[in-house]
Order: sequence, then C-alpha cells, then structure tokens
Amino acid sequence: MIDRLEEALEYQFHKKQLLQTALTHSSRANEMRHGVSNERLEFLGDSVLSVIVSDYLYHHYQHLPEGQLTKLRASLVCEKALCGFSKELDMGKHLMLGKGEQQTGGRERPSILADAFEAVLAAIYLDGGMNAARPFVLRFIKKELKHRETIAFQDYKTTLQEIIQKNPEEKLEYVLVDEMGPDHDKRFVVEVKINSNVIGRGEGHSKKEAEQLAAAEALKLMGQ
Repeated sequence: MIDRLEEALEYQFHKKQLLQTALTHSSRANEMRHGVSNERLEFLGDSVLSVIVSDYLYHHYQHLPEGQLTKLRASLVCEKALCGFSKELDMGKHLMLGKGEQQTGGRERPSILADAFEAVLAAIYLDGGMNAARPFVLRFIKKELKHRETIAFQDYKTTLQEIIQKNPEEKLEYVLVDEMGPDHDKRFVVEVKINSNVIGRGEGHSKKEAEQLAAAEALKLMGQ
C-alpha cells in the first residue's frame, strides 16, 4: 500500500517511517500504547507549504501587490484546496484511523485529508529536503493556478470574437511573437491583430493564457 502511495507522490522515501507517521491520525495513535500521530508533521508542513507557495507567487506574479498575493496564497493553501490535492493522491485510503473515526467517514473528512497533505509534505521535506518538497507542492499549485486563469480569462477571446463578427470584412488572428525561458517555466508572448494591425499584446505561462491576455488588452483599447 505504501509503495502505491509513493508512486502517486512521485517520491521514494529513504525513511519509510516518516511516511507512516504522516498517515497516522491522532485517533489511531490514541488507540496504540506508544503511538505517534501526524500532528507535529502537520505543523511543520504548514510552514513549508507557505514558504514554497509564497516564493512561487512572489517570482511569477510580480504585477500583484502584497494584499492580492496574500489573498491568492490563502486560497491555495486553504482546507478546501489541500483536501482536493489529497484526493488527487487518493490519500484517504492510506490513512491510519481509529475505529471510531473510520466508522464515521474519516477517510473523506476534508479537515483530515487537508492535514494529511501537510503532514506528508513535511515528511518529504524531512526525508529529502526542500529540493524534494518544492516540486511536490508546485505540481499541484501550478495546475490549480492554470485552472483558475483559464476560468478567469475564458470570456475575453469569445467577447472579442463576437464584436469582430459584426463586421465580416475584418479578419482577427492571434500570432505568437516570442517564446522564452526554460522548459519548466516558459513564457509566451502573443499579439492579436485585426487586418494585420496589432490591437493587443499578452504574455503568459501558456499560449492560451497569452492569447486571452492579448484579447483583454484589445477589449480595453476598444473601451469594453
């Protein structure tokens, strides 16, 4: 069972006991004579998570002021988000719970799953250092941010297209004009044109995001 979880975590532990402890809920520890729960690991994991997410947001969202960065970080490390990450790993089935907690649906309880994610993160950090913990966290954070950006930007291109369609003689196109950065952190620059005239420019972590930002700039230019 532990081997399967390690596959999902994409990390192999040198000290398997760290992972065992991270999966041990206090209800199970209390049933054992000398049991150790994951609460201390959860405490550490909370701080490691905050540092990794803060560092990533600071470097990749340089246009955001402190207040917005704080709100964005809070939304990424809240119980709902961490519970979702934990479910992606199917962590609930690997948790060691007390009989009572297990009988009352503890494996699906959001607070338990969120705490377990933080505990497992701490275990990875203690076993492999920040170089192991960072990619584990960012695997989920990057995906979540990309999902949110897609939702946030989904209407810009559609709105622009609807406006241009009112004038059939106008031709709308998106052109990739630049691509930079290493493979794991690429940035794309896209221009949106009407009849070869640039009306908007956007830069993002994906071509789709850059296109949406270009469309947003074009709409702003049009007074939309």
